[in-house]
Amino acid sequence: MRIGELAEAAGTTPRALRHYEQAGLISSERASNGYRVYDERAVVRVRNIRLLLAAGLTLDDVRVFLPCLDGDVAAVPPSDKGLRVARERLAVLDERIAAQTEARDRLESALRERTGEGWRSPA
Repeated sequence: MRIGELAEAAGTTPRALRHYEQAGLISSERASNGYRVYDERAVVRVRNIRLLLAAGLTLDDVRVFLPCLDGDVAAVPPSDKGLRVARERLAVLDERIAAQTEARDRLESALRERTGEGWRSPA
């Protein structure tokens, strides 16, 4: 299948597919006209990549899961390395959430001090 067909079947964009390919997560053959041609199994792989990215992992993190991207990635028991990567990413996300919460609280406090109201404007 060509890149547009894969993008539609997997619920993504051709640009994202080129990015995944550049990152080494998917591969294609080239047709005689130079177009990328993907195996039908690429749909499952791309959906799994998107699932892991949506869970907060990065493309580098997803590389750890390469051995199981062609099947039901959610059903495969995680490897020790996969668990380590997931825990590390969770810690990073927790740090970012804490930093954003602190910034939000500071801004709300500043608004309250200057206007007597919180972040929500009066109705």
